[in-house]
Amino acid sequence: MPEVKVRKKLLITEEVFHEGGPVAATPRKRGAIIAVIENPFAGRYEPEIAGFMDDLTPLGVALAGELLKALGGDAKAIDGYGKGAIVGANGELEHGALWHVPGGYAMREILGDAKAIVPSTKKVGGPGTKLDVPVTHVNASYVRSHFDAMEVGVPDGPKANEIALVLVMSCGPRIHARVGGLAAKDIKGEDGLR
Repeated sequence: MPEVKVRKKLLITEEVFHEGGPVAATPRKRGAIIAVIENPFAGRYEPEIAGFMDDLTPLGVALAGELLKALGGDAKAIDGYGKGAIVGANGELEHGALWHVPGGYAMREILGDAKAIVPSTKKVGGPGTKLDVPVTHVNASYVRSHFDAMEVGVPDGPKANEIALVLVMSCGPRIHARVGGLAAKDIKGEDGLR
């Protein structure tokens, strides 16, 4: 498989203090890291692409480590995650799907004991395309207080022959979460759902 060629990386962090209600005692942190890489399959149909996931694995682990560090470095503080990809116009949606395993397993490896599947999204688009990356609780996908999304994008990418690979992590529930459902304190941790 081809070598992974990174053109640039972006790191975005934010702290949410309130959403119109009272200021939270502890602000919610969210962060995203994006790597814009050359798409080795752009402009042609390639029947065998799955091997490129192995090549992306070291990048996934490195990005997950950088994002964790940007959010304070404590894996136990991260309780939400998601991933995504924006494929440039000369690529196909399946090229974004190559990020499922290397991006998801990288975050689960870095965080240690995460049990829930990492939610994902992908699309084809040009420079400046925005992507709403879904976020759920790292150990139980049914925890409503952690249902979220983080909008990300790259001002000058992805170019037609690139892919923007995205990881998102969060610390804490949505500010003012109050719609019921399974609470984080009640997670059983048996199946990644509840």
